[in-house]
Amino acid sequence: MLLTDIHVRAFIGASIKTYIHSIAKLRSDVFREYPYLAEPDLIRETNILRRIASSKESIGVLVFDNTTIVGASFGMPLSIVDEIKKPFLDKQLNLDSYYFFSESVLLKNYRNRGIGHHFFDVREAHVLHLKKYQHICFCTPSRPENDPLRPENDFPLNDFWRKRGYIPHSELKCSIAWKEIGQAKPTEKMMTFWVKDLH
Repeated sequence: MLLTDIHVRAFIGASIKTYIHSIAKLRSDVFREYPYLAEPDLIRETNILRRIASSKESIGVLVFDNTTIVGASFGMPLSIVDEIKKPFLDKQLNLDSYYFFSESVLLKNYRNRGIGHHFFDVREAHVLHLKKYQHICFCTPSRPENDPLRPENDFPLNDFWRKRGYIPHSELKCSIAWKEIGQAKPTEKMMTFWVKDLH
């Protein structure tokens, strides 16, 4: 597959809605993998994407192979993501100074081509352009290092994130519920935040 077939485009706010259904399907497919191991839930993913698109400060970075979406990454004000606000409120941190990056998803055949850097480059440039945020944060599942569910070919992205200036904050944790493959109902999963200070 030629790299020239692939292009990255950014969409701001409501313009994300054009591709909601394709992105929801992509996210559901990729989240079946470790570390999420999530049962596909198109309704949940569609609702999440609609909320992201509701903010004029949100950004969606989409990767196309010709006209097919093969990757997606999003950013939005932390203040609109209700389920992860609690640790920041508990620490009396100013929500309005934080911009949140959601998960990046990319089909396996397109990984290890530097697209992950594009996801961060474009989103970080967008945050700097807004000129109102002092921090960027994201959260990741807190899986144990010796997790028996971890596949042999799994490579944590900790070093990648650290090189980009993000630092794990063990004091900032939240829980998000989703149903893992094979589970009868959703269960709470602990998430740990990484933060990059912009100033």
